[in-house]
Amino acid sequence: MKAKIAIDVMGGDHGPVVTLAAAAQFLRVHPSVTLLLVGDETLVRSQMSAHGLVEGEHIQVVHAPEVVEMAESPAVALRTKKKSSMRVAVDCVRDGSAQAAVSAGNTGALMATAKFVLKTLPGIERPAICTALPSRKGHTHVLDLGANVECNADHLFQFAVMGSVLVEAYDDNPAPRVGLLNVGAESIKGNDTVKAASALLENGPINYIGFVEGDDIYKGDVDVVVCDGFVGNVALKTSEGLAKMITQFLREEFGRGLLSKLAAVLALPVLKRLKNRLDPGRYNGASFLGLQGIVIKSHGGADVSAFASALGVALREIEKDVPRRIDQRLGQLLNEKETA
Repeated sequence: MKAKIAIDVMGGDHGPVVTLAAAAQFLRVHPSVTLLLVGDETLVRSQMSAHGLVEGEHIQVVHAPEVVEMAESPAVALRTKKKSSMRVAVDCVRDGSAQAAVSAGNTGALMATAKFVLKTLPGIERPAICTALPSRKGHTHVLDLGANVECNADHLFQFAVMGSVLVEAYDDNPAPRVGLLNVGAESIKGNDTVKAASALLENGPINYIGFVEGDDIYKGDVDVVVCDGFVGNVALKTSEGLAKMITQFLREEFGRGLLSKLAAVLALPVLKRLKNRLDPGRYNGASFLGLQGIVIKSHGGADVSAFASALGVALREIEKDVPRRIDQRLGQLLNEKETA
């Protein structure tokens, strides 16, 4: 089956200027994929030619006259914007005309819409947002990144299982190392919720390695880090801010005086490699795990390459059939509980 991805063309800070250019860039690398461009059809068609996009087998336009604004209430968007580009893109997944939806729009509205339209998998109480962050040895997947600011032990257990299945599929890793984010690695540390979740995970069906601390995300010795959405979102935004600060500091220091500028010229190849390793755009594309379908959230301010990366995440999850894998693993757990 050929992959089909529905794109919320109107979402994000930049809308069609970025999403259409990213669609063209993505198709040059993946010419067999079909992209559904969801948005105001008059506007979309008027801008397609500028990006070399031609309607046909691999480019289809799906009309959606409304737009969910970035600051709009998720409840209002869900109730009143049933013809928005975001909603229609998710509807395409539900109806089977696409296998994944990608949007750079309002995160809360996208999660509310995706959960309402697609529903959660059996055994999943709440979906979680998961993405990869760079580490010394590659990358580490972290979840939840903001969908659930308050979680109980069962939620964290479900997040761990979903994250493990995702990394098994996405990275072809048969036994991902899963850690629970805590204020210390010792078993006596942490609140009652993380202690209870740890007890569940110790007897779970995954490669659980125990508590990990914030700096472990970047060491590369753990593949999946699990936390509630409050902590995860703070960790994500802190990481993004730190990367930007380091880049700015390097730029300032290499601009101080003639000798520093000459040193910068000599160090340019190294600096480019460093920038590439720290670039959040490389890891753009957060998965909404636990749904009966694939929904990928791009950063709202993503540039063309970053949004194309989010499309790549969607394609990878389609190819690996991530929702089905999660459903199978959870189904095994539910059967074990019933027969225990």
